[in-house]
Order: sequence, then C-alpha cells, then structure tokens
Amino acid sequence: MFKTVAPSIPFPPAASMEVLFTQNQIAERVREIGRQISEEYAGESIVLIGVLKGAAIFLADLARAISVDNTFDFVAVSSYGRARVSSGAVKLIKDIDNPIEGKHVILVEDILDTGLTLSYLRGLMLQHKPASLKIASCLDKPERRLVPIEADYVAFAIPNRFVIGYGMDYAEVYRNLADIRLFPEELAVGH
Repeated sequence: MFKTVAPSIPFPPAASMEVLFTQNQIAERVREIGRQISEEYAGESIVLIGVLKGAAIFLADLARAISVDNTFDFVAVSSYGRARVSSGAVKLIKDIDNPIEGKHVILVEDILDTGLTLSYLRGLMLQHKPASLKIASCLDKPERRLVPIEADYVAFAIPNRFVIGYGMDYAEVYRNLADIRLFPEELAVGH
C-alpha cells in the first residue's frame, strides 16, 4: 500500500491560477502541428523522442495528430531537479531504447527556454546519425535563451513566467491539468 505524503510546500488549488492556454487551444495547435509534420514527411516514417517527464502528454497528443507512420521513444534528463530555475548542468538519466540511425527523428520537448537541455540532446541525438533531426516544443520562452537553438515546430511562444499543466509540473504536482496555467510567481521563487 502506498502512503500519502503531505507536501512540504504549499500547493495552491489549480483553479486559482490564471489559464494561459485552454485545453481546446492546445488541442487545435497540436492538430495544426500534426498536419504540418504529416505533410512534410508524407510517405516517410518518423520517430518521436519525448523528453521525460514534461513532454509525455504533448508527445502522446502529437503522435495521434500525425497521419504518417510514427513510433516513439523517450529520453530523460535532469537540469532542474526540484528547483524552478535550471542549474545549467544537464545530466542524462535515460537514453533512447532503439537505434535511430538513418531515421527521421523529431525531438519533442515541453518547454524551450534557456536551450541548454535541447542543445545537449540535439548533440546527443546527432551522434546516433539520424537521417534528419527536428525539434517540436509545446512552449517557447525566447527571452530566456542562453544558447542559439530554435524549435522547428512550436505550439505557443510565452513570456518568461513559470507554467504548470499539460505535463508541466511544480515539484511533481499539476502535470495532469488539461490546460496550461500560470503558477503564482511569489510561490515559485526559490523553488
């Protein structure tokens, strides 16, 4: 039996947070990106590589919105831990399970902000010699960029605010929300 552990920090109710993008807005953008990818890769098959844990929901929805043959795999990295701000050091926790050499690959991320994680992962994936490599990100925070990297597919550009929902969390809470919400800045500072 699992024990329920009370969080050591306060978690405000999701309903009290401002909605940035609704479930319907997200679904429409994911369908649009899926159509674009399907057109660009017509007659081909692709491998979607999701960055755990945040991109899992975006990847699942995107995979269903793509009409060409696609499979997926996952990588896991750590640069945040339980902090709000990236430490800047990216550590690979889980590599892909299947070879991608000669395959068309799309790296799927929840948020492109500093670019450190995606730059690291792009370099790692290129070592596997895919036929092509592109990046899809649900959210983009261009004003946070520390390294020059851009996504090929972006659902939404956002201001430099901490967000939760649609796979994105605060201390592992709120990932299951269907929409994307702004987390209160006064609570996110220092965490």
